[in-house]
Amino acid sequence: MTSNANQYTWAGRFSEPVSDLVKRYTASVDFDQRMWRQDIRGSLAHARMLAKQGIIAAADLADIERGMAVVTEEIESGQFEWSLDLEDVHLNIEKRLTAIVGDAGKRLHTGRSRNDQVATDIRLYLRDSIDDILVLIKAFRSALVDLAEKEAATPMPGFTHLQVAQPVTFGHHMLAYFEMFGRDAERLVDCRKRVARLPLGAAALAGTTYPIDREFVAEQLGFEGVCENSLDAVSDRDFAIEFTAACALLMMHISRLSEELVMWMSPRIGFIQIADRFCTGSSIMPQKKNPDVPELARGKTGRVYGQLMSLLTLMKSQPLAYNKDNQEDKEPLFDAVDTVTDTLRIFADMAGGITIKPEAMKAALTQGFATATDLADYLVKKGLPFRDAHEAVGHAVKAAEQKGVDLPQLTLDELKAFCPQVENDVFSVLTVEGSLASRNHIGGTAPEQVKAAIARARQRLG
Repeated sequence: MTSNANQYTWAGRFSEPVSDLVKRYTASVDFDQRMWRQDIRGSLAHARMLAKQGIIAAADLADIERGMAVVTEEIESGQFEWSLDLEDVHLNIEKRLTAIVGDAGKRLHTGRSRNDQVATDIRLYLRDSIDDILVLIKAFRSALVDLAEKEAATPMPGFTHLQVAQPVTFGHHMLAYFEMFGRDAERLVDCRKRVARLPLGAAALAGTTYPIDREFVAEQLGFEGVCENSLDAVSDRDFAIEFTAACALLMMHISRLSEELVMWMSPRIGFIQIADRFCTGSSIMPQKKNPDVPELARGKTGRVYGQLMSLLTLMKSQPLAYNKDNQEDKEPLFDAVDTVTDTLRIFADMAGGITIKPEAMKAALTQGFATATDLADYLVKKGLPFRDAHEAVGHAVKAAEQKGVDLPQLTLDELKAFCPQVENDVFSVLTVEGSLASRNHIGGTAPEQVKAAIARARQRLG
């Protein structure tokens, strides 16, 4: 056998070396080395279990712990040499460990396979990533609450079908996104429970003949339990798909907010300005200020959708148990983590750089008969059935539209012509302030309710 074949831990079966093309095609170390901390953490927990069970000697465990400390220092300092010949993060670390401590390093892999090792590493990495993302979601939600509090009573049009519908406040609008990202956090917390289950001990697919203690390893790693079936343990990637689906939903919410920010910043609407540090100019048009961050976030949403579809497609035809296809799970997963992490970080900062233009919002409220529903409700309170009130207000809107005025600009006599129950008190109903104040219930747009919702939001953030 050639020396080239001997460098592989599995080379005993083979009579010729792997070609350079295959080596490059099958290697994953370029991207899976980011899991080195998790790989070392999992290996140390496994080694402690082996020593506890008498499968390796206490001296071997001491050597492994000493060697892993050296490996950790080398990686952190940038001195560690990653080798494409060693395929992945696991073999790179094991090879270096063995070079440092000798036979103890060779005993580390007792009772496990790279199949259950990589599944453990991914789960550890993803659990850490979820914890980091939850912190970022909290920071972003806190920034949204701060913005909502500043503009709790600032009127703006609420839209349906992109048509002016009813008055709301900008603070109320921001709290809608607070709720969306709250659900995103809940989904990730729930996903984390299924991520934190230990596959280690399943070995290649059938378990191991050694007297291992999987519950001990799970406790060492802070997992909530063990994967109950060895075949499923090494081949399951549901947790990665579920996480990426949660990321896709989160990015969809980011994209919805981004779309609104882009529209609101357009001079034709002009509801907001975004701080210069989140915008760019044009190489040819000196007047331009482009909202590049929200625009790019819309685009990156499609990127995360693509990673979700990649993982779903990756798994759809795999028979039990582990297949090499699963190596393709990491790059989509890593990219989803990176995209969501970077996006949340920049959006939390950007929320503090949004300046509101209340006069533009107020002007927009005069253009779409925003208090028409309030007039209908007024007529119902005067005894008119709602369907009749709806029709009467529809006629009033048509008349106001023909005159080129808003409903509050119609005279009392003109309004009475559509419904004789109308009295002088109708004009207090037709104001934006009156419309807002009338929705004085939990979840409503009355400024005092918005302020109460902000107080509850701060309690929920803790």
